[in-house]
Amino acid sequence: VQVVESGGGLVQPGGSLRLSCAASGSRDSINAMGWYRQAPGKERELVASITEGGTTRYADSVKGRFTISRANADNTVSLQMNSLKPEDTAVYYCNLVIRVWSYWGQGTQVTVSS
Repeated sequence: VQVVESGGGLVQPGGSLRLSCAASGSRDSINAMGWYRQAPGKERELVASITEGGTTRYADSVKGRFTISRANADNTVSLQMNSLKPEDTAVYYCNLVIRVWSYWGQGTQVTVSS
């Protein structure tokens, strides 16, 4: 299974970015798709996730600012990030769960700075 992220970059505080992730190579349905992030010196943390049925989950720190969505037909997941803060700076990783296996993308850097 290949997982490819795109959309990271540098943005000013208060700005927006949209991350996208595309999965390929799986014959099975993707049970859950999500985004994690890891800032320097910190552990990787869940940002948002969405099940095949559309149930979403968000970290408290991003509720009301970030929106996760997925297109099951295309095996893609996106993360719309609004009102970005410097503390959102991190490497963002796409994660897929297929049956009992977990797959990760290579990560994309998001930097929020003036």
